[in-house]
Amino acid sequence: MTDPAPGLGDLNARSRAVFRQLVETYLETGEPVGSRTLSRRLDLNLSAASIRNVMQDLEALGVLGSPHVSAGRVPTHLGLRMFVDGLLEIGDVSEAERQSIDAAVGGAEGDLAAVLDEAGAMLSGLSHCASLVFAPKSESAIRHVEFVGLAPDRALVVLVTEDGTVENRLFAPPAGMTPSAMREAANFLNATLQGRTLAEAAEAVTAAIAARRAELDALAADMVERGLAVWSGEASEGPDRLIVRGRANLLDGAQDALDLDRMRQLFDDLERKRDLAQLLDLAAGAEGVRIFIGAENKLFSLSGSSLVISPYMNAERKLVGAIGVIGPTRLNYGRIVPIVDYTARLVGRIVADRSAGRRKG
Repeated sequence: MTDPAPGLGDLNARSRAVFRQLVETYLETGEPVGSRTLSRRLDLNLSAASIRNVMQDLEALGVLGSPHVSAGRVPTHLGLRMFVDGLLEIGDVSEAERQSIDAAVGGAEGDLAAVLDEAGAMLSGLSHCASLVFAPKSESAIRHVEFVGLAPDRALVVLVTEDGTVENRLFAPPAGMTPSAMREAANFLNATLQGRTLAEAAEAVTAAIAARRAELDALAADMVERGLAVWSGEASEGPDRLIVRGRANLLDGAQDALDLDRMRQLFDDLERKRDLAQLLDLAAGAEGVRIFIGAENKLFSLSGSSLVISPYMNAERKLVGAIGVIGPTRLNYGRIVPIVDYTARLVGRIVADRSAGRRKG
């Protein structure tokens, strides 16, 4: 049986003051913090020797660590979690930051992908870290489907969803496909799928084809099944659209070869989209911003990174996606949390407004 993790209740007032100042100094500088630095910053009339004793006690609790041979200490992931949960002071989005986000994200034209791209670029720039923005197709209802013939052996299926996204995929149409059969297939899908999510599409189409096989042209039925197959295989794979901006910020912040290797591992995981569906589920379970530190999420455990992430919703309060910042564990959490929260809320309002506008139209 493992011992329970230490909490703020295990610290007396002096230990708590030393711990808070040490973590705040570390997050500010990114460097190990020594007793002399703390004695200058603390207003407790404690000698450096007394502070060293407190730091040793905190290290014994597992909330501080000693990197290399440095005389200073840094918070462990456990210590950072204790600080974030109990001592972190969340600031407000500054007026300048608010105006920058409003101008970039609120002024983005085009479909939702353009809004998300602007949101990611803005978050990366404001945080000096990398941003991660993604949304699962399966959570957005289908608005319109269209087939476009390109060649006898190539066709395009275009999918427009209620969140404003327009995406397309190439596929091989059945031999002998005629323009009229192509229109019939599109009309059939639009009548069957409108208002349904992609995750619900396959079952609905299968049932509809079975019920209307006699009245549906054989070529059109084949076209429907082929076109839907291009998308339905992806519906169960979790987030499909993933935008990562500001990778160079993480590489610039790497302090040694080990840090670089960890960042490359993180980028590889992101490219493969490992565990992102699980991460989205965790974000969706929160009303606001969530913070994952180091090994708390296996996607980032190898890179020693932290993630500040918030879901964004549509007008029906259904999950549309999530938006966040990835960076070193020494993030300025108090500043980044409100920026992520404000951006996610703005994106959610834009999604809701566009959906309402389409319904009125």
